[in-house]
Amino acid sequence: MSQSLSTDVLIVGGGIAGLWLNARLRREGFSSLVLESGSLGGGQSLKSQGIIHGGAKYALHGALTGASEAIADMPRRWREALAGEGELALSGVRVLSDAHYLWSPGSLAGNLTSFFASKAVRGRVDQVKGDQLPPALQDPSFKGRVYRLAELVLDVPSLIGRLTELAGEGLLAARQIEPLYEDGELAGLIVDNRVIRAQRVVLCAGAGNAGLLAALGLQQPAQQLRPLHMVLAKGPALRPLYAHCLGGGSKPRVTVTSHPAADGQWVWYLGGDLAEAEGVARDEAEQIRAAQKEMAALLPWIDQRETRWATLRVDRAEPAQSGLVRPDNAFLADQQRLLVGWPTKLALAPDFADRVLAALRRDVVQPGNHPPLPELPRPPLGRPVWEELLS
Repeated sequence: MSQSLSTDVLIVGGGIAGLWLNARLRREGFSSLVLESGSLGGGQSLKSQGIIHGGAKYALHGALTGASEAIADMPRRWREALAGEGELALSGVRVLSDAHYLWSPGSLAGNLTSFFASKAVRGRVDQVKGDQLPPALQDPSFKGRVYRLAELVLDVPSLIGRLTELAGEGLLAARQIEPLYEDGELAGLIVDNRVIRAQRVVLCAGAGNAGLLAALGLQQPAQQLRPLHMVLAKGPALRPLYAHCLGGGSKPRVTVTSHPAADGQWVWYLGGDLAEAEGVARDEAEQIRAAQKEMAALLPWIDQRETRWATLRVDRAEPAQSGLVRPDNAFLADQQRLLVGWPTKLALAPDFADRVLAALRRDVVQPGNHPPLPELPRPPLGRPVWEELLS
């Protein structure tokens, strides 16, 4: 006999976007349930670098873009939540670095003159020297310049853990998901052997949204996948570094974040231009050689002889854009009781939740009276990618 449940909002996708939305809804008095077919955070979330962007990386030519405007307030909102004073109580989440840095390996590139004049970064960038430098750059042979950004870097596994705590009993491991229609309208979902009715269904499963929409017989909103070929390095000589290394173009030459491994060593996670177009075209061995050459040129004083290397291909799932360009904001589309969206990046999870809550207010959706949820099978926590690839 099938089990019948009810909730106000049924969320499909247990990454940062779904878990943040779930916590916000519960704080607003709604009941909610998160469905996850794999592990919590195991899609895009645990493959992110954990940077809470404030827009600086999108203004390297001094242009105040839509992306830099939309994301500018995110560091403040995350900091308030981390201090236990914001829209969520995220105290206890590990902050890996209270700042991210812009790092020029030599003389400043010419485009930075307009960058530092831009309103996108004014008042949020300070040059640092000496013992204020990131540990990996504190070497006498380092001759570049370093600028501190008012952006922070989070330990994503601890963030997933805290958001899972805030979810309480509202998590369900889901293998098979089918639509539930009543009187010609979407009334919820059939999940394995459970009929779950809800006032609204929210799809925020990253790349999984496409398959979920197909199961509902829908083609819109369309999804795009922008590929990355990230590089991971782990070794006893590595020191913490959280920085965009600047080149002469509009994108960082390489973006480095550092993550603590279970064995006490540091892992460098390398993105930026290294991981994009040419990097995507390389096979694993070629990409590792390219990363080794880049890091040896930029940080020649760090002994890499015992460093282990791996690569990770990541598909960033986003709403389709002309020319596969990066969307500026979190995205949400609604079709009556169905809401479909992508946060487009980790930092914009609060913006995504704002959009869902605004849609509920517009449609005058109010918290209902629902029986307490029974004990349900919970999805496991995802493992950090460096533990999978470099253990």
